[in-house]
Amino acid sequence: MARSSSGFVAGLTATAVATIGFLTYRAQADVPPGLGGRPGTSASPAAGVSKAPRDRRHPAALPAGSGTGERVVYSVDDDRVWLVGAGGRVENTFQVTPGTVDPAPGTYTVTSRSKAVTGTDGVPVEHVVRFASVNGVVIGFSAAVDNAEQPDPDPALQTGGIRESRPDGDTMWMFATIGQKVVVIR
Repeated sequence: MARSSSGFVAGLTATAVATIGFLTYRAQADVPPGLGGRPGTSASPAAGVSKAPRDRRHPAALPAGSGTGERVVYSVDDDRVWLVGAGGRVENTFQVTPGTVDPAPGTYTVTSRSKAVTGTDGVPVEHVVRFASVNGVVIGFSAAVDNAEQPDPDPALQTGGIRESRPDGDTMWMFATIGQKVVVIR
């Protein structure tokens, strides 16, 4: 009986590995041109990346060219985040306070989350949603536990924490689960 069980398990394992390989191939084959960044890695900036077009009459409106589908959009120039639902409708938008290290424009995915930790600046934070790394500095959204007004980050520190208010951090936490797309724009 032991030999037949181990053969069965080996067969299931081989089938699972083949299925994952096929699905990975299909996922890579369906990526639109220019969005070839690997999940969890730092996307490489496109040559001559310009700022996404903005609606001058509505500065909080979702910028054109910020991707499709359900996603988090983060503008490093405007210090603003948009949470976009599957239908392309903005579910929420809010201002953030960036760290001293910005991610390059590109498409990323949420790779890890932590309920509560201490930030690289020594501030206790909650609802940490990480999506990128730049030269060893982890980039992610978080909210200060004390909800104090965030001062400008110390330029001497290499910090990748993009700070939100506690209510906005709660909203981000519910929206941006592992694997959620994050589009960084100028």
